[in-house]
Amino acid sequence: MIEKIKSLPKKSGVYQYFDKNGKILYIGKAKNLQKRVKSYFRFNPFRPAENLSPRIYKMISEAKDLNYIVVENENDALILENSLIKQLKPKYNILLRDDKTYPYIYVNFDEPFPMPDITRKVIKGKNIQYFGPFSSGAKEILKTIYEELPLVQSKSCLKGKKTCIYYQMKRCLGPCEGRVTSTKYKEIVKKAIELIKNKNKLLEILYKKMEKYANNLQFEEAAEIRDRIKAIENTKTYSNVDLAKLEDLDIFAVEIFDKKAVVIKIFVREGKVITSSHTIINSQTTPEKNEIYIRAILEFYLTKTPLTSSKILVGEDFEEKEWLEKVLSERINKKISILTPTKKEYKNLIKLAKLNAIEVIKNQKENTILEEIKLLFELQNTPYKIEVFDTSHLQTQASVGAMVVWEVDKFKKSEYRLYHLESKDEYSQIRELLLRRAKKFDELPPPDMWLIDGGETQLKIAKEIIDSIGANVDVLAIAKEKIDKKAHRAKGSAKDTIYFYKDNQIQKLSLPPTDKRLQLLQRLRDEAHKKAIEFHRKTKIKKDKEIELLNIKGIGKIKLKRLLDYFGSFENIKKASFEELKIILNEKDAKNIIQYFKEKNESDNRGV
Repeated sequence: MIEKIKSLPKKSGVYQYFDKNGKILYIGKAKNLQKRVKSYFRFNPFRPAENLSPRIYKMISEAKDLNYIVVENENDALILENSLIKQLKPKYNILLRDDKTYPYIYVNFDEPFPMPDITRKVIKGKNIQYFGPFSSGAKEILKTIYEELPLVQSKSCLKGKKTCIYYQMKRCLGPCEGRVTSTKYKEIVKKAIELIKNKNKLLEILYKKMEKYANNLQFEEAAEIRDRIKAIENTKTYSNVDLAKLEDLDIFAVEIFDKKAVVIKIFVREGKVITSSHTIINSQTTPEKNEIYIRAILEFYLTKTPLTSSKILVGEDFEEKEWLEKVLSERINKKISILTPTKKEYKNLIKLAKLNAIEVIKNQKENTILEEIKLLFELQNTPYKIEVFDTSHLQTQASVGAMVVWEVDKFKKSEYRLYHLESKDEYSQIRELLLRRAKKFDELPPPDMWLIDGGETQLKIAKEIIDSIGANVDVLAIAKEKIDKKAHRAKGSAKDTIYFYKDNQIQKLSLPPTDKRLQLLQRLRDEAHKKAIEFHRKTKIKKDKEIELLNIKGIGKIKLKRLLDYFGSFENIKKASFEELKIILNEKDAKNIIQYFKEKNESDNRGV
């Protein structure tokens, strides 16, 4: 490695450290690769530099090899580093998994009858007004506004130029039939915007509505309004803070708590704090604020969002702040400033953010079982985040796969994924499933661990895929106990076997059914199994219905697709009238479909 370090080019790039087993330890970026990498070492004798942080010192002590990638400029180095960290999840880098985009409410005033709607990306148009971002409550705000104001409820009505049921319910003024002018309609849109900006007024409306439902003993409706109120109130954490200037600010504050860190984000629009959110980082080592600030700001600003501030306030200065400013300004095509506040009102916002970070950590439950799983199976990572996989098929038909996600102490259903699989046998299916997931590591970063429903062969397949990519992900497989050649899934009594790697050799372990570690892994495996079975059944039913419709004379795949595109489901096709079917296809086909379902219904009623 000494010779590699001495021969490094004096160019911008990304460097990667590896351990004795070829596992990636750390990814860094540099304006000058040679100067940066040399700064980690002392050469007489060759050893880690004394001025390194404890985390980086430990990493350098484990490093046995080095690779690098040269790029055109320092900005490309920062972007490439961020991308590679997300894909490979090195042991000593900080990975922010919360790279979600925030929803915004927007109104397109280029349209004669604009409808407030939700977006997470920039909408084409010259006269579009955005409100947000919202960490929660955007859907609930919009739903309340549409209940309170007679806005257009459906764009299809405008296209069809015919009023719908909302007009009859007096929840729309009927612009589709010219019953209201564009000018008059836009006055209602302005009232909607006032409600979007004034959450207190919105909540006042909802509290009155909830009370009315409760008094009328409509408890389900009251509960729905209560949940809506809660979602909107969650965006009001700092709503009592208003700034003197009508300016936009994005605020980032970071606090470290041992191996955990909290990133607080606060969004100020027109001098008012509109929303806040937090991200909890569960790190394998003690994290550092410098890297967290860079990751958090990059993740938020490199996503093309409709409305971001040109001024970012941060809790403290950090290295490479100017570098980050330059990269963001070039990427977003506007001047971005990253500032440590000196004004009292800005300092108060940072102080509030840090106090909130302490409260977030206070509410975190201790989860020792994950540490116990790490120790038991000698994993590289504490498995804070686990992805669990299973497949399902019936005689190679309707083959599907499911991935469920567990993070810290709960299932993360927003990250569940379902897959239609082409492969026919169970080993090929699990390979296809895992490969498809691994190819998306750049979009959804890898977890700490994969758990596979299966045995030794499935474990080998998973490890091969992870090793081929180079990601820092542990793998376990859990095989069901067999009784009379059938899987035994009785809770609290199934003696499943867990397969894992130790010193590059496959080991197996059977824990007592009462072991909490086994029970957690079984619970995760069973959730994946359940989702795979559910998806398989839905897929099988859909395929059976497709076959049924294709048996109707004159109906081929093209016509079937046309029917599904219009009606949305097989049930709606079955319920469709002759007139509707005739519009989509023709009279002859419509008659055949009506006749088919009529005869089938008569046959079913006779019990044939």
